[in-house]
Amino acid sequence: MKNLGIILLVVGIIMTAFTGFTLITKKEVVDLGAVEINREEKTPIYWSPITGGVLAAVGVVLIAVSRGKK
Repeated sequence: MKNLGIILLVVGIIMTAFTGFTLITKKEVVDLGAVEINREEKTPIYWSPITGGVLAAVGVVLIAVSRGKK
């Protein structure tokens, strides 16, 4: 339980600091033997910083509960 709380806390802090990233994929448009044309597609992925705050709070609660059981 404590390990899960630590993981959630770290992920929550990272998600609060970085609110998204861009995923770049390459798609093959034309392939004519030796000639190959590719296209890059950029797909932004965003989330709310509130999500990171909630995960961090849940992580703190799990750490507190696991310490209270001892």
